[in-house]
Amino acid sequence: MFFTEPDQQLTEEEFRLIRDLIYHHCGIFFDSDSKYLLDKRLYRRLVHHSLGSFREYYQFLKYHPKRNEELSDIMDILTTNETYFFREGFQLKAYTDEILPDLMKLREKERTLRIWSAGCSTGEEPYTIAMLMLEMGCFLGWRVEIVGSDISQRVVQQARKGVYGQASFRSTEEHYLKRYFVKTPDGYRIADQVRELVSISHMNLFDANRLALLGKMDVIFCRNVIIYFDNDAKKRLIDSFYHTLSSGGYLLLGHSESLMNLSTAFALRHLKNDMVYQKTVAL
Repeated sequence: MFFTEPDQQLTEEEFRLIRDLIYHHCGIFFDSDSKYLLDKRLYRRLVHHSLGSFREYYQFLKYHPKRNEELSDIMDILTTNETYFFREGFQLKAYTDEILPDLMKLREKERTLRIWSAGCSTGEEPYTIAMLMLEMGCFLGWRVEIVGSDISQRVVQQARKGVYGQASFRSTEEHYLKRYFVKTPDGYRIADQVRELVSISHMNLFDANRLALLGKMDVIFCRNVIIYFDNDAKKRLIDSFYHTLSSGGYLLLGHSESLMNLSTAFALRHLKNDMVYQKTVAL
């Protein structure tokens, strides 16, 4: 028996069915202008699974025992994971110069600090956070935990490997490269002292059970992630971030993102280097 590649394009009905299924799975929303993108990028999955139509593919996504694996795989195809070390330097300066000193005072009794990089892609962001904290040198004796998470299994595997090429270092000063990386035939590998502070997990930000296991956080970095969501999904995510943050904790979004029309629960803090959001300190 020979398989014939599917020759029909994604119909409007099939587009809506698949789009809505993805939306309910992870909050990512594709408007009608994205129909061509889904058609072009998901076609290869039909071929991969020897399916004759997008209708069959929708049934696969909805009912097949390996549906969750497939949904994870197509996140790699449909989302952009481009990132690099020390991205958005002005915000990182606000983090080291203003946010961390504030949290040191708030957490001086517990001497524990937990930071979450939500949507960490290939890991440059959580490793950057770790390097900055090591450079500060004022958290000796503290329990510091940095969690990076992403919905893409592929980028999570890359982040765990911790080996990077030149493209990841476009904003990295030379002394960081010398101090916190080991040159290998495959690229630059993150040094163990950095890796020890960071754990990388596969996570769907809309998986309530998984989020509950994450525990409380003092800082959440979620930069250039909510741009993929519609307003309802954004509100749901921001609300979960609020409940995940400890009293006085901070939420850092991408430079083009804000909570305007999404939430009034956070206080907007005008710092010297950036504007960030803070959960009000409980008295």
